[in-house]
Amino acid sequence: TLTVTSANHWVTAWLGLELNMISILPVIAKQKHPRSTEAATKYFLTQATASALMLFAGTINAWQTGSWNIMQLNNKLSCILTIAALTMKMGAAPAHFWLPEVMQGATLATALLITTWQKIAPITLLYMISNHTEPIITLSIGLLSILVGGWGGFNQTQLRKMMAYSSIAHLGWTMTVISIMPNIALTNIIIYMIMSTPFFMLLMTTASKTLQTMTTTWTHTPTTTIILMLLLLSMAGLPPLTGFTPKLLILDNLVTHKLTLTAATMALLSLLSLTFYLRTTYLLTSTAPPTTTQSTTAWRLKPHQNQITALLAPIALFNITILPALLT
Repeated sequence: TLTVTSANHWVTAWLGLELNMISILPVIAKQKHPRSTEAATKYFLTQATASALMLFAGTINAWQTGSWNIMQLNNKLSCILTIAALTMKMGAAPAHFWLPEVMQGATLATALLITTWQKIAPITLLYMISNHTEPIITLSIGLLSILVGGWGGFNQTQLRKMMAYSSIAHLGWTMTVISIMPNIALTNIIIYMIMSTPFFMLLMTTASKTLQTMTTTWTHTPTTTIILMLLLLSMAGLPPLTGFTPKLLILDNLVTHKLTLTAATMALLSLLSLTFYLRTTYLLTSTAPPTTTQSTTAWRLKPHQNQITALLAPIALFNITILPALLT
């Protein structure tokens, strides 16, 4: 990932992406189970295709313009192919089909890696070529991702698949604004990572994999349940929480650039995501499980996870009011 983020040359970036992909394959396939092997195979095939497409785009650009520099992506065809390749790498719609399947086959820790760390490299490359991208393409990909992310998460009972669709929806918000205000797009994805990391860590602590197992957390770890509820509402983008800030900035910029209809469509489509976040919140906090434990409640967190969660959860829950001042 660091090789990609510090690269100037297309081949170096491609090499970094390949190393990144090959390194995570054994992590995905760690469990001795056909499901994880299948997930690793799917991940390998999609990422290898996307990498090949990106290298092809870089080669065409070098052939036409004589430059291998990532920032000088002046060829229109190369630019479109690169956006397609990076969309596939991140798992944004319409190349999103691999993401829920791979996350469902992986452990919660690996799913966390795929939704956060594995997004850094393609987002960095998108940021670097953002001034050459066609706004109509990025806006279309973004709107489609928000729609797919909301609709796909609707009937999910598996938390990993639900988080995969949540990730697709957040990528959609990032994609819509990447060619208009790349800094805000970057802020959006960073805040998403800050929100999803403690969420996954608390799921690992409580060993919750489905909505059904989530309903029993209230009896033995009420504090965890409250934090999980607030993190879900933050991801939904409800006002006092941090998740609201990037959404407000994105909508504000779209309206400033005379894209009011797009902004209104995005706001309406985000209601789809809100539905499944609220359903999960309701199951967490408002339904009493059939079995109540008689033992005293315990804050059952492993020490090392406790520290990371304690660090990230407050950032993910309270609005960063100075953020607009930093971005202007």
